[in-house]
Amino acid sequence: MRHRYFPPYYSCRYNDSPVRSWLKDFEAWLKDASYTRTPMRTHLCVLRSVLEHHAPVARDAVFSATDVNKMFRPFKQNRFHRGTEGVFAKFLRSCGQWLDTPPTGLHVDLVQAFRDHSKEMRGLSDLHTDRQVTTINDFLDQTITAAHPLADVDLGDIERYVDHWAQRLDRSSLMKRIGYLRSFFRFCHDRGEIGFCPEQIDTPRKYRDERPPRAIAWEMTQQLLASIDRSTPMGERDYAILFLIAHYGLRTGEIPPLGVDSIDWKQHVLRVVQGKTRSILVLPMAAPIERVLKNYLRRGRPRTKRSELFLTVLAPTGPMTAPSINAIFQRRVKKSGLPLGNASPYGLRHGFAMRLLEQGVGIKAIGDLLGHTSLESTSVYLRLHTEALRDVALPMPAGTALAGSLS
Repeated sequence: MRHRYFPPYYSCRYNDSPVRSWLKDFEAWLKDASYTRTPMRTHLCVLRSVLEHHAPVARDAVFSATDVNKMFRPFKQNRFHRGTEGVFAKFLRSCGQWLDTPPTGLHVDLVQAFRDHSKEMRGLSDLHTDRQVTTINDFLDQTITAAHPLADVDLGDIERYVDHWAQRLDRSSLMKRIGYLRSFFRFCHDRGEIGFCPEQIDTPRKYRDERPPRAIAWEMTQQLLASIDRSTPMGERDYAILFLIAHYGLRTGEIPPLGVDSIDWKQHVLRVVQGKTRSILVLPMAAPIERVLKNYLRRGRPRTKRSELFLTVLAPTGPMTAPSINAIFQRRVKKSGLPLGNASPYGLRHGFAMRLLEQGVGIKAIGDLLGHTSLESTSVYLRLHTEALRDVALPMPAGTALAGSLS
């Protein structure tokens, strides 16, 4: 079977290979990264062929992205080699043998200073600063030239850049991009790099309540959960994740931090770190929830030393992310055939809030469960609950002209 995919000289047995020191360390790293047997053997076979093609390769050699790409270039036609190239790059980084390519582009030092300022003074995450820098570099590459330096940038340059992206992005994405530029130019203004005031940069407007809530009805939620095939580890994992969101109203970003130790079987509670308030929410676990989690731990979760509760099924085993949970929801909706084409996982969260209100739970308690810091945030979830609005309507006094006209 192996020869259907690899030439005869491919082998993951490397004791006699001139690059066996590389392969031995690479195999140990793959095991520590929780790669399963089949992909591990594949990556060993591919890396052996590549390294032997370029042998001798010193075990302490340092590589850049260009070097690795050049090594794998003769094998690009094989999809297995393309996958191993990325895995080998991760291995080199873990060994300290990766040479980062220095950033290029206009005003590199200024952009780096802005990145450091955003992280150290504003406490922004690496992901957020990376998005900022990507937008800033894109603007600088399109705008700055030798004849038009940064000091000459004005509002007209920014308007032209915004007009360019306004044809490709929705309002929300465009607002983020303009916000990144405003932050950068505010930083530049404080350093005396530009002359105009960044507060003059206009931005699209979004208004609260301009769209209806995205609540998914409880009946539709039950149909979605029932449509998931739980005969596979992936099915057990996806069912458990969506079940928790639907029954606890969790955010997608609150699922990845859950650990095995978040479950207290003796006290029958689940401890959740709420994404926005960073507070610990202790939730009671009813029998159905415990049953779902036990089934996942027995049949769905990979055997690993990792502490995260929900993990990827495919190698390498790692923690879930908020985007991957959104992808799970979209995939399960598509397979179910339910009319939820424009829905998102937040529809399950909205539906949870609506069900609590229908059961007579107060808005303040609902807001606490959802992790809201103000009642205004909670009201967004509940503003279309017309039955509740009818209940709070005041009766019209008998004998009034309007009451007589309605009778």
